[in-house]
Amino acid sequence: MAIELHRGDITKLAVDAIVNAANSTLLGGGGVDGAIHRAAGPELLEECRRIGGCPTGEARITRGYRLPAKYVIHTVGPVWRGGTQGEPELLASCYRNSLRLADENGIRSIAFPAISCGIYGYPIDQAAEIAVRECGKSSIERILLVAFGEDVFEAIRRQLQASLPHRSTGSRSDPA
Repeated sequence: MAIELHRGDITKLAVDAIVNAANSTLLGGGGVDGAIHRAAGPELLEECRRIGGCPTGEARITRGYRLPAKYVIHTVGPVWRGGTQGEPELLASCYRNSLRLADENGIRSIAFPAISCGIYGYPIDQAAEIAVRECGKSSIERILLVAFGEDVFEAIRRQLQASLPHRSTGSRSDPA
C-alpha cells in the first residue's frame, strides 16, 4: 500500500475512484463538489438524485461517467464548529466509510480531496492528521491525497513525513 501526495485537479486523475467532498443533498455545490459534477456530466446528478442524499460522516458510491475515474465516492464532511460537536470522529468516519466502499467494490486506487477544509472550515493541520491516519489503516493498494492549494499540500506533506516515514510516499503536481 502506498499513500501519495498529489497537487492538482482531482477530476483529471486516472484512478479507480475519486472521493467527492459533497454536501448532504449530493446534488453538487461549490469547490471540489461542483468541479466533480461539472466534469462527470449531467448523468452524475441524475444518479445522485436517485440516491436521495447522504448524512454527515457516511459515504455513497456512483459511476464516474465522463471522469477518468470509474467511480465517485461521495462523502459528507462535518462543518467545523470548534471541535466540540464530534467533528474529528465525523471526519474520520468519512475516510473509513469511503475506504470501506472502495474495498467492497474492488477499487485498488483512490484519490481523496481535503474533506471539510474548504467552506466547511475544518483546520487544515487537524484534517491532514485524520486523513493520513485513516488512510494508513487501509489495504487499498494506492491512495492519493490531493491538494489543490499550497497550504493543504504542505499540511499533508508534513503529516505524511511525521506519521509514515516507513511507507512509500511521493508527491506529484499537475503541469502548470
